[in-house]
Parts: sequence; C-alpha cells; structure tokens
Amino acid sequence: MQQLFDKIQEACRYIQGKVTGRPEIGIVLGSGLAALTEAMEVEESLPYTSIPHFPHSTVIGHPGKLMLGRLGGKQVVVMAGRFHYYEGYSMEALTFPIRVMRALGAGVLMLSNAAGGMNPAFRVGDMMILEDHINLMPAHPLRGPNDDRLGPRFPDMSEPYTGSLIQLALAQAAAEGFRVHRGVYAGVPGPSFETRAEYAYLHRIGADAVGMSTVPEVLVAVHGGMQVFALSVITDLGIREDPAPITHEEVLAAAADAAPKMTRLFQGMIEKL
Repeated sequence: MQQLFDKIQEACRYIQGKVTGRPEIGIVLGSGLAALTEAMEVEESLPYTSIPHFPHSTVIGHPGKLMLGRLGGKQVVVMAGRFHYYEGYSMEALTFPIRVMRALGAGVLMLSNAAGGMNPAFRVGDMMILEDHINLMPAHPLRGPNDDRLGPRFPDMSEPYTGSLIQLALAQAAAEGFRVHRGVYAGVPGPSFETRAEYAYLHRIGADAVGMSTVPEVLVAVHGGMQVFALSVITDLGIREDPAPITHEEVLAAAADAAPKMTRLFQGMIEKL
C-alpha cells in the first residue's frame, strides 16, 4: 500500500508541472462560496479528477477544481469545492488536499463554510469568524501511524485558529463596514441537518454554529504547522421559535448572497499578509 507521504509528493509533482508559482496561501471554499475565484488571476485550473490521489467532489455547490494563481497580490492555491466525511471518504482522503497545499509551499490556510446558526444574535447571511471548534466527527484524520515528516504525533490544539489572523479579519471587516461575529463551530458528520433537540444540545455545550466540514481540515493543517483562519457564513438558523424545514438549495442561495462580502474580506486580508 502506497504511503501517504509518497501520494502527496506524486500529487505535488503533477501540480508543479502545470504552474510556475509557489503558493503562499491555501484557500478552501465551502458550499456556494466559489465566487471568490472570480477575483483571482488564474494561472491554472485543474479538475480534481486529473490530480493523482485526489477524491472527486460529489456535492452540488462544489465545482471540484484546484485553482492556482494570484489573489490580493499573493500566490494562492484554491479548492473550489471540498470533500466531506458524509460523501463516504476516509478522513485521510478528504484532508489529502490540505497536505498537498502544505507540500506545495502554503504556510497559511484560509477556509470558509456554510453553517447553521445557533447563537440568538445571528441572522441569515451573517459571517462568523471561528475562534475555536468542537470536534464531533466519528473519526480523526490523525488516527493511525504518524509520519514525522508531516507533523508531530501529538499536535497542540490550544489555538487552532491563529490569533493574529483573527485580529486581521476583524480590522478588515471594520474597514469594509461588515458585521462579523466571533464564535465556536461544531463539526458534525452529516449529511442530515440537525433536529431541534440537537441544535439545542450543540448550543448548550458551547457551539454558536454547526456544519459538516472544516474541523478535519484544520486538524491536518495544524498538524502540518500551518497558520489557520476560518469563516462561517450563517445560511440557516437552528434556534428559533418556529424553525422552518432546511433545504440544501436554500443553504446555497444564502451562501451565494454572502459570497461577495466574504470575497472582499479574504482578498483584503491576503493583501495585508
């Protein structure tokens, strides 16, 4: 069985053969948030299906392309669409692109996601900067033998989201006049949306928003020594007096409405990094 390290190197060689730049920043775009790629100077757009060992995106709202080029004056590598545990992938497979981004040279990882809000102060379309998370996934991406070339056996998670990047985001949001929150994200396996009791439980244990991604990617990024920033777009509200049924189409629509603000926030942050 081919080792993870060797798979990463093979994917990197393929990508490096297509581009000239070395990315400084990796970006992961969540459901309905791929509009950020329109602000890029794209050098190369690679379908996931063409990259060795990459999974294939199966979810509507996730285009399934790795895009390399410039954004905010920096070299970036962007996942236009991510992978999820509920699609049937192993944790190693769904976090593999983060390993590749790190091996390509990215020292900073910026992630976005669509999330359900549980904080009473939240409204649909709001943005929440992740200060911390609660991992409720049924498996861990670092389970199994550790390869010291990729990171330490026991990575510290006391500050998974880099404080200086959070402060930069707050300053950029203030400059843009955007309303942003700070909070805790609960990562769950999905694919079903939460019951009313589950929303109440998650809020009670300290979560402000809930989603089906991000946490495994952050664990692997921290393991690899990356600085991490993550932003949730609140696409639905789980705690309210009369919760309406939630559909994936409504989540995509709410994310698309908020995407221009997220693009300006990310681009402004990248310019100042």
